Amino acid sequence: MKVTSMDYGQFLLNTQQNFTGTYFAETVSTLNHNSVYRFLKNAKMKPSMVFEKTQSFLEASEDGYVLFDDTVADKDFSFDIEMVRKQYSGNAHGLVKGIGIVTCVYYQPKTQEFFALDFRIFDPERDGKTKLDHVREMLDHLVNTRKVPFRHVLMDTWYAVTELMMHIAEDMGKVFWCPVKVNRLVHEGMAPSVATNVEKLVWSDHDLVHGKNVHVKGFPSGFQMKLFRLVVSTDRTDYVVTNDLTQDSTDVARKECAIRWKIEEFHRELKQLTGIEKCQTRSRRSQRNHICIAILAWICLKQAARKNSVTVYQQKRLPLLEFIAAQWRNPATVFC
Repeated sequence: MKVTSMDYGQFLLNTQQNFTGTYFAETVSTLNHNSVYRFLKNAKMKPSMVFEKTQSFLEASEDGYVLFDDTVADKDFSFDIEMVRKQYSGNAHGLVKGIGIVTCVYYQPKTQEFFALDFRIFDPERDGKTKLDHVREMLDHLVNTRKVPFRHVLMDTWYAVTELMMHIAEDMGKVFWCPVKVNRLVHEGMAPSVATNVEKLVWSDHDLVHGKNVHVKGFPSGFQMKLFRLVVSTDRTDYVVTNDLTQDSTDVARKECAIRWKIEEFHRELKQLTGIEKCQTRSRRSQRNHICIAILAWICLKQAARKNSVTVYQQKRLPLLEFIAAQWRNPATVFC
């Protein structure tokens, strides 16, 4: 039996915990595990297939949000898989061995649904690109090639760099919301002033409610932003900037930034339901193919869950529940 992308994707949807090619072969009588290995090694799955899969049911609008972030497919068990490198993982709060994946998600504010649009593998040894390069490339594709309508761009602190933020605001005419590091230097108000670390700014009661007009050091003269101070917990305070100077409510800023967590939800579902981290093949191409098909499998799972008005977790476990119910009717092993 020759394995196709349809076969492999269906396997990722069907299996509950074991995502290896050996287990795939065990579940299909006519399949040899070497066929799975050859498929992953020789297939040419591309990130563009994610958008091709999504675009037929994408609910885009002019007020839409585009979210960017990266996640690490944990490969701590492996020493020989290509593309594996030590990198920071927000989930682990430290360095882990894994494959970096930069993702792009679309959020529809009216329906509150989110959709996978694109991804890139962080592999600087092969292509020389940084994560920032990947984000800019995906953004340009959305605007110039795919013509996807949106207004807001939400990113993590890692991507809050001058060049990218100016590209979003000036070249694309979009609105960004970005948390900035506490040591970012800013000038208060419109008039020139001494640059101060964000965390050392003095906040009046009015500022806490309505934010501050600031100029961030490194940006062109006269480029103003609105800065908001968001108290997340007793030991954490976030500082968020936007180029939308009409915003004057910290509560609105908090709600805008909360949307970014949809991409974290996407990453969590990917890892828990599609086995995106579980592929044990060593070659770069095999890993790329597995990651791409895992994201395509998530899209299928998400669409099925929407149609059935259930969560993706319920949709994934539906066959298992049906199997357990069948075992009650006709158990394979009888307790006596």
